[in-house]
Amino acid sequence: MGEMPESRTSIREIGTVGARVPLYTPAFAADPHRVYRELRETYGNLAPVELAPGVPATLVLGYRTAVRILNDPDRFPADPRVWQEGVPADCPVLPMMQWRPNALRNAGAEHARYRQTNTAGLTGIDQYGLQGQIARVAVSLINGFCTTGSADLVRDYAFPLAFRVLNQLLGCPVEIAAQAAEGFRAIFEGVGAERGNQLLSDALLRLALHKRAQPGDDVTSRMIAHPAGLTDVELVHQLATLYGAGIEPQQNLIVNTLRLLLTDDRFRGSALGGSLSTRDALDEVLFDDPPMANFCLSFPPRDVLVDDCWLPAHQPVVIGIAACNTDPAIRGGQFTGNRAHLAWGVGPHACPASSIAYLIAQEAVDQLLDALPEIRLAETELSWRPGPFHRAVTALPVEFTPSPPLPEH
Repeated sequence: MGEMPESRTSIREIGTVGARVPLYTPAFAADPHRVYRELRETYGNLAPVELAPGVPATLVLGYRTAVRILNDPDRFPADPRVWQEGVPADCPVLPMMQWRPNALRNAGAEHARYRQTNTAGLTGIDQYGLQGQIARVAVSLINGFCTTGSADLVRDYAFPLAFRVLNQLLGCPVEIAAQAAEGFRAIFEGVGAERGNQLLSDALLRLALHKRAQPGDDVTSRMIAHPAGLTDVELVHQLATLYGAGIEPQQNLIVNTLRLLLTDDRFRGSALGGSLSTRDALDEVLFDDPPMANFCLSFPPRDVLVDDCWLPAHQPVVIGIAACNTDPAIRGGQFTGNRAHLAWGVGPHACPASSIAYLIAQEAVDQLLDALPEIRLAETELSWRPGPFHRAVTALPVEFTPSPPLPEH
């Protein structure tokens, strides 16, 4: 799978726990691109890291190496069952990585079965109607803070928007959705993750049973009606995947794009003035600060040689999406019209809902900027939430001239 300079040391030789770089610390969250550069200088395309204390992994830093791995599910399957046998139940990253009967954590025929079901549920979404749904949710949220002159765009806008829109798509009642959101937040944060996993599973089982009894024009009902005939347990895990992709990463995509628009003069002057579109800002974020910065996990079933490095069997291989997108070997610095990033993955596990995620984020950003064109970032230092997978600020405080509520339709 390609070659690296002979001066590089193999992963096996440098893969001691002490040599591994932790991806879960506040220091990493504060400046991950510095860490990626240092790892690349030291190790080349593949670096030894820790996802949590005592959880070793290999981080892929080379764009072309990542594409080859993502398109090689035979040598790099997504099934973690052997790996997780030695992982304690309270490991903070286990809920994000463990085997589930879903498309994300399976290979071969089972992967195909689950993915077909997910795709059937998603392709039934009316994207024109969805745009109207997003706009109505956005206006409702903006009206909740537009008269005050300040807001936290994470708490007051991006999270509730992603949450409400996804629940509408899934046909999920509010009380079930609230429990699911609480569970997922604990899982992503890695704090109380075991309890969060249970909260999520219980909520999604309630949703599955509710939609079997009362089907509608929604993603959940279409998955239930699919010929694959998912069991309740299987349906719960497809829903968990959709919640995992549809709330936290969606929220982060909206927030990271708004942060770029509000802090970068290139965009602050042009996005509102017309020379660059919101879509261009989204694409730059998907290159530099993708909502899932490190993901697309695989677990090779045997030792495998990659770029002159031996990767050990049953140890996680993590695609450093943000690092690969900024790989000097492919980075030309031009974003407009460039969508060659890995933020949606590639290969058999590529995200089947990327067009929907784009639409939600673009509409959310446009609605806010149209409603509050003078919005500006408050004078405070931003902090980033620790965690090996996501790229997320703790808050995005803004200020603006108070304005009357918008008409709601």
